[in-house]
Amino acid sequence: MTCAVISGLRGGDATSRDAEGGVFASVILDWGHPSVEQFYADITHEAMSEPEFLVAAHRVIQQRIRAVYALDDTQPVSVTLGRGRGSCSQRLAVLEALARRHGIATRVTGLILRGEFWYPRFRRLHAFIPEYVLLAWPEFLIDGNWCDVSEVLVEPTETTSFEPFANAGAETLFDALSRAPIRWTEASSCDCLDFSEFVDEELGTFDSRDALFAEFGQTMSAPIRAVIDPVFRNWSASG
Repeated sequence: MTCAVISGLRGGDATSRDAEGGVFASVILDWGHPSVEQFYADITHEAMSEPEFLVAAHRVIQQRIRAVYALDDTQPVSVTLGRGRGSCSQRLAVLEALARRHGIATRVTGLILRGEFWYPRFRRLHAFIPEYVLLAWPEFLIDGNWCDVSEVLVEPTETTSFEPFANAGAETLFDALSRAPIRWTEASSCDCLDFSEFVDEELGTFDSRDALFAEFGQTMSAPIRAVIDPVFRNWSASG
């Protein structure tokens, strides 16, 4: 049984939409903050192509931002960098902010996932996992085309099969998206990690993760986050 009392999701307009995205800073993607500027300066190189920059940025985030089970999806990127730790959602936000600082437009697709996607990671806490979880999945505008984050980060290879994603242990979703393409929608064939079975609803694309969470809220309500996030944001995902 899942615990519905901790859900903070609210209804919104889930009609089809095609957001334009952008490079503007926002409350979450506060790339003008000095800490974000410094992080960016440690990565960027004039000779890098846009995909090369994103690959390098993802790698540095993996190295410097420890994976934890933080719950606040609207936490500013500068706060995540200051703490040196973040959830998958928070680390994805760091990647988006760095991309925008580099002049690469981003947007997000809103996905409602069934909570059982996280059952393997929280084997003894199934009763406390929300029935539904809201995920902001980034897209980047590369050479005039919107590309899914895993499409950008995975280097072309002749391999057509990949080790399954266990969603347990040290490898988080943020880590996995760089080793194999990820698919959230059903397809007749997929040389990828296919997670479509866990998607309950697609909400369309949004100009920013700020816009997505402003309309639909967060997975957990604010009072619950205030109580348990101080513990979860220090709980390492690597065990």
